[in-house]
Amino acid sequence: MSKESLPLLGATEIRRLAEELGIRPTKTLGQNFVIDGNTIRRIVATANVSPDETVLEVGPGLGSLTLGIMDAAAKVVAVEIDPPLAKRLPQTIAEMRPGREEDLTVILNDAMKISELPGNPTALVANLPYNVAVPVVLHLMEHFESIKHGLVMVQDEVADRMCAAPGNKTYGVPSVKGAWYGTMRKAGVIGMNVFWPAPKIHSGLVAFTRDKDRSEAPDRKEVFAIIDAAFAQRRKTLRAALSGWAGSGARAEQILLAAGIDPKERGEKLDVEGFILIARAAHTVPALEKTEK
Repeated sequence: MSKESLPLLGATEIRRLAEELGIRPTKTLGQNFVIDGNTIRRIVATANVSPDETVLEVGPGLGSLTLGIMDAAAKVVAVEIDPPLAKRLPQTIAEMRPGREEDLTVILNDAMKISELPGNPTALVANLPYNVAVPVVLHLMEHFESIKHGLVMVQDEVADRMCAAPGNKTYGVPSVKGAWYGTMRKAGVIGMNVFWPAPKIHSGLVAFTRDKDRSEAPDRKEVFAIIDAAFAQRRKTLRAALSGWAGSGARAEQILLAAGIDPKERGEKLDVEGFILIARAAHTVPALEKTEK
């Protein structure tokens, strides 16, 4: 049997598993289970997973996407926060992919709290809960340098924010911080009816590649602090927005001029390289002395 013809979980199987476990999908955990096999195959194909890769999946749920990933990859490391789901997943793999049980590792934990993983996953493929999608991706990119590429399914408007370019109205903190690690691009839109329960909004696919070498850049935390300050009040000029971070508006202006950036510019016009220039320039501009009243 070819991998393309291996059975996947459909609506009937998903509801049967949920009933067996006494599970109703919760908004708290952002649970929307994929019930369409063609969508699973599309996600996995778009992720461009190689047969020798170990793939990290966050929030495998009842295992519909897990099965598709296993058909494309060598191993899967699945991080699941819900104990009944984490306990049931190995059994589902044993039932539907006999002989592949050893290729799955399930970790019961919150993806935002993990800092170690077995197998050095090289790819991330996940249907992420809408409410934590951006923090989860940034956390995983920070802590697991072995992850070189991936594909995540998120709320469509979140996908737009993650992939936006400077000057776009959706450009903001997720766009810039994501660009620190690499290139993110919108890879498609998924309709509502392929999920159970069906969400009220479309989902977007975000493909990413870790292709930026930041070894010569200032410390990531420094750069991210500048990004946060610049977008905290995005309509302000950079001179005004960065005054608290820099210690004063005057020093913020000096740093911006040293970085070759117009102090009257707004943060939404800068790409991540611009924020790196600001962080680098900050080391060359001394703190201004407080004057006596």
